[in-house]
Amino acid sequence: MKKKIITAALILMLGAATMTFVGTTLAEAASCGSASECINQGMTASGTSSTPKSLGSILTTVTNILLFLMGAISVIMIIVGGIRYATSQGDQTQMQSAKNTILYAVIGVVVAIAAYAIVSFVVTQFVG
Repeated sequence: MKKKIITAALILMLGAATMTFVGTTLAEAASCGSASECINQGMTASGTSSTPKSLGSILTTVTNILLFLMGAISVIMIIVGGIRYATSQGDQTQMQSAKNTILYAVIGVVVAIAAYAIVSFVVTQFVG
């Protein structure tokens, strides 16, 4: 019962925060004339220069951040799988589960590297 009340309260708070953010964003968006004016207004309000970055540099930054997060999560999962394997005490099901955790983490790293290569290629060929 407590979990249901806490979950409902969290959902209501998240909904209220989202509605406040969306309402503020929509009100600010209505005050500017075109999309470029809105972007420049937002960049000026954030303290950056009024000239926006190129699409290629934005995509590169986003890709680098996501690749870092994917790598960090994969390393953590490899460590968790190693600990589970070491503490399995010979139980075949726990050992197989730990091996699968390590395998899926390595596959995640490979997919992240492939995604980085694809995004880099697309950015250099079509945007840059």
